[in-house]
Amino acid sequence: MTEVKNPRPGGRPRGDEPRADRPAVRGWTRFVTARPRLSLLAALVVTLLAVLAGGGVADRLSSGGWEDPGAESTYATEALEREFPASQPNLLLLVDAGRASVDDPAVAAQAGELAERLAAEEGVTGVGSYWDSRSPALRAEDGRQALIAARVTGDETTAGETLDRIAPHFRGSQGPLEVRIGGIVAVRHEMQTTIQDDLVRAEMIALPVTLVLLVMVFGSAIAALLPLGIGIVAILGTNAVLRGLTEFTDVSVFALNLTTALGLGLAIDYALFIVRRFREELAAGADPLSSVATTLRTAGRTVLFSALTVAVSLAAMLLFPQYFLRSFAYAGIAVVLLAAAAALILLPAALLLLGHRVNSLDLRRLFRRGGGGERTPGAEEGRGWGRMAGLVMRRAPFFALGTTAVLVLLGLPFLGVKFGTADDRQLPSNAESHVVQQDIRDGFPGSPGGGLEILAEGRATEAEYADYRERVAALPEVLRVDGPLVQGDAAYFTVQPEGEAVDEPAQRLVGDIRAVDAPFDTAVTGTAAVLVDTKDAIGEQLPWAALFIAVVTLILVFLLTGSVLIPLQAVLLNALSLTAMFGAMVWVFQDGHLSGLLDFTSTGSIETTLPVLMFCVAFGLSMDYGVFLLSRVKEEYDQTGDHRRAVRYGLQRTGGLITAAAVILAVVMVAIGTSRVTNTKMLGLGIALAVLMDAMVVRSLLVPAVMRLTGRATWWAPAPLRRLHARFGLSEGGSAPGGTPPEQGREAEGETERETDREGGKVTTGGQGVLR
Repeated sequence: MTEVKNPRPGGRPRGDEPRADRPAVRGWTRFVTARPRLSLLAALVVTLLAVLAGGGVADRLSSGGWEDPGAESTYATEALEREFPASQPNLLLLVDAGRASVDDPAVAAQAGELAERLAAEEGVTGVGSYWDSRSPALRAEDGRQALIAARVTGDETTAGETLDRIAPHFRGSQGPLEVRIGGIVAVRHEMQTTIQDDLVRAEMIALPVTLVLLVMVFGSAIAALLPLGIGIVAILGTNAVLRGLTEFTDVSVFALNLTTALGLGLAIDYALFIVRRFREELAAGADPLSSVATTLRTAGRTVLFSALTVAVSLAAMLLFPQYFLRSFAYAGIAVVLLAAAAALILLPAALLLLGHRVNSLDLRRLFRRGGGGERTPGAEEGRGWGRMAGLVMRRAPFFALGTTAVLVLLGLPFLGVKFGTADDRQLPSNAESHVVQQDIRDGFPGSPGGGLEILAEGRATEAEYADYRERVAALPEVLRVDGPLVQGDAAYFTVQPEGEAVDEPAQRLVGDIRAVDAPFDTAVTGTAAVLVDTKDAIGEQLPWAALFIAVVTLILVFLLTGSVLIPLQAVLLNALSLTAMFGAMVWVFQDGHLSGLLDFTSTGSIETTLPVLMFCVAFGLSMDYGVFLLSRVKEEYDQTGDHRRAVRYGLQRTGGLITAAAVILAVVMVAIGTSRVTNTKMLGLGIALAVLMDAMVVRSLLVPAVMRLTGRATWWAPAPLRRLHARFGLSEGGSAPGGTPPEQGREAEGETERETDREGGKVTTGGQGVLR
């Protein structure tokens, strides 16, 4: 056996390093490095334009989007808004008479004057009050509070502007009355402004902490600034993309948080891997241009594949009808591609200009003995991860079964999930609209503003209306039926359920009402009806979305590895890595554990669309790290044919970097999780947990254990698929797949098992030796 001194990290001797005048420097490398200064100048101009284009994006985003636009409840809501504006109030004035009764003449007179002023405001219609209708549903049980209801017209942006204009004239002391403002329009507007403020704070937290972590990873301040710069470009580009999307479609305000986090996190991840590989090539003796060429051929291709896997997971949300989910797909795909483009176009140009200066300003030198000892990426780094991989593979059954059991146990709380709708309790407990709605829940009979509305279309007699009303009133869980209010050939009834507006009995009541025969066409809407229709829409599309993610991911991972088994492992293990996130979602946010520590109000349910969103995002990010690990394992296997050594080497070279990338992304997501809006808090903290579990548990323990158990069969594929991969697949190594004879690979595999478990020394394998 031959011992090769001082090899390159990829397994090739230094003499094999491609130079700038060799064929390796061609195609994309030549394009992005031809005029690096011009490329960076153009990027600066584009970034400045993005700043201008993305200005004011938050004001154009919407805070709704959970409804299915094709559902019965949506049709009924739109028809009632058009024909009976007063039936769909979205603005509530909670009038507090203090120690007096709301029935006192002085209180009634002042409240009547207040309602008249509200009705005279532009953009407000359908004003009604307790003092006009004497409806018990609009009067508190203690007689001290009552409601004035109205509808603010226009879309969410227009309604928010109207609310900003009129609120100062109605909020606060009004003679003997004290008035607070609530209703759906107030909740959504307050949620939108809160998210905007929280996002600024999250960025102020994430950016400096990320810079510190990058300095710790790279040592060099110059190298650390590159990923952060790419991340900032991605954030500014994200805002411009979102602003452009609002010209064509509704975009949820929640997308502003997540796409900013993805833009920063993924850009830093991609830049982290590219800068690390570039520094490895420099440390192995290559010149800057050759290092850029090798980096783009290896890490660059992997970044492209990684971006595609994340985009695929996000694209699955296009299958759902709710624009809350679709907006994340539109914006998320654009952001992922933007982050990858910045890393693959701008970063190589910057690295070529910097060359060896990328290692300048090594701040870690201050903490090393004597302040010296230049340290560059090389074979010595990651030895701890290599030893861990060796330990895991020696005890593969224990680690595979033990890790799987722990992950399943962490996910068990999700079996008790209850789905609900987002409401005012998403806001901080001291938010005005939250306080108003809570007072209504606690002090008013039934569920004012949260009942069910029945739209009746078609001519009918008074007797037919009365008979239908009696049959609905006789249903279980019905507290009261009001109406009908008739206008032409249409009418509507209001049904007050006995319990909460969206609890299980209210949801069953929706089905019961829809089953009641009537001599006219009926459509049911209301909070519970919207929830029922949303759950049905998600249930119909969820299998197709899961199938889409699985099939496309299988294809992409096959193109990366040429294996049949590895894509199946990747999909299953990635899904398993999300169990902790889903378990924590229920245990913490539904059941209310840690609600005091995390400062949120538990509603006893999870918003229906949120698990879909979190699955698509977290699965994509898990595949992101899986691609980076598998590509390095594949690269080594292509060169040596040694399965165990390839797994050990892949984890050794990427374990620390994947963990660092996951920690940085988790920091960004935790910063998003400091939001005062519960759904955003759950989104940020849940994805942060999923990312850390994937990097530190699944990639470090479960993946090497499973790959050890499957052995060389891991790389098997039937002949037709091998030919397909040879033609269309991704190959990063210097040798073609299977370049090492199977006999040599098996011999090397046995010897590697003996040698790589030792610390230090040299490893010799079937004709190739590598000094560790």
